[in-house]
Amino acid sequence: MKMANEQNREEKRQYILSRIQEMCYFDDVFMTKCLENYPTGIELMLRIIMNDHTLVVKEAQVQSVIKSLQGRSIRMDVKATDLKKKEYDVEMQRADSGARPKRARYSSSLIDANAILPGDDTELLPETYVIFITENDVLRGNLPIYHVERMIKENGKLFDDKSHIIYVNGEIKDETPLGKLMQDLSCANPNEMNYKELADRARFFKKDEEGRKIMSKIMEEIINHEKIEVAERMLDDGEISVDKIAKYLELPVEVVKELADNLQLV
Repeated sequence: MKMANEQNREEKRQYILSRIQEMCYFDDVFMTKCLENYPTGIELMLRIIMNDHTLVVKEAQVQSVIKSLQGRSIRMDVKATDLKKKEYDVEMQRADSGARPKRARYSSSLIDANAILPGDDTELLPETYVIFITENDVLRGNLPIYHVERMIKENGKLFDDKSHIIYVNGEIKDETPLGKLMQDLSCANPNEMNYKELADRARFFKKDEEGRKIMSKIMEEIINHEKIEVAERMLDDGEISVDKIAKYLELPVEVVKELADNLQLV
């Protein structure tokens, strides 16, 4: 029995490590750890996307929440401010549904709503950029990057409200700086990345013992969450006992019983 338990633990460890090796920057949890407390990587990305090698990030946060008292809040993958006080909301999106135009509009509106205090002059609103980096060509124009601006329809001139939306097409991985960045963000192997700043962070969490421990702990939590979701579906189905669900999913019986109680099945 002891040997079997040790074998199970080793198999689980190897499974977790294999999942970590498959991850790239488009995976939310991996991106979060790689860019957490790492303005250098965020600055590199913004410099390339904005085509501005003088851009300097002053402040940066990952998974920053902007709350709305009237509606739904948003969680920004990366929130950054540069030395010119321009604000950036960078979203990494695998699913096309997460980068729909109205999502960009809502994000932009919440950033504005939280940028100034009641009574402040609206001229104090900062220049803002909502940037979607999408795994697929969401706007289907076969362009590497799309700059979305408000225009005056009658004369075609820019309506310069300092609010910008940018879509970056992750499908185009050419030899341009932007194409090389898209290659890096979708690449699971740090040795095949172009930019050292991104490769080094990915390598730390994939190859370094300390980094892998950090990621393994996070992955364990994710796997346990996945197991609980499966357990809830099995309980809802009503054909398998609590004890068997706990055994099959390697969950404590008490946890499954609590799930069952919550579903009012016990």
